[in-house]
Amino acid sequence: MLLVDVYLDKSPIQGIGVFAKHHIRRGTLIWKLDPRFDRRIPVETYEGESGPVKSYLDRYSYPDRRDPNFIVFEADDARYMNHADDPNCDISSPEEAYALRDIVPGEELTCDYNHFFENGFDFLGDRHP
Repeated sequence: MLLVDVYLDKSPIQGIGVFAKHHIRRGTLIWKLDPRFDRRIPVETYEGESGPVKSYLDRYSYPDRRDPNFIVFEADDARYMNHADDPNCDISSPEEAYALRDIVPGEELTCDYNHFFENGFDFLGDRHP
């Protein structure tokens, strides 16, 4: 769950993004996995889906780095956080995220998707190693 005030808006990176409502200081804990709200979905359940449900999970969930038998679906707007090669949020921990630098109001919160995918990922038609 996000621990800072944000809003959703059109992103110059991709579709919808998450933007800071207020100044966020470097080192601030901005997100924490909260099992009361964030869903861990068994991979076998995910793989059994098709159509719109599967497409939605493909876009807004990610592999659980603590257990490869699950994916994580965040219950709040954190699922709209976009990738950046030079992100302003550190998601290297599977259970917490911190601001890597000061983030100004109106700035999009970004993270490095490579933390979720060992072999890189496809993003906007580009392969990221």
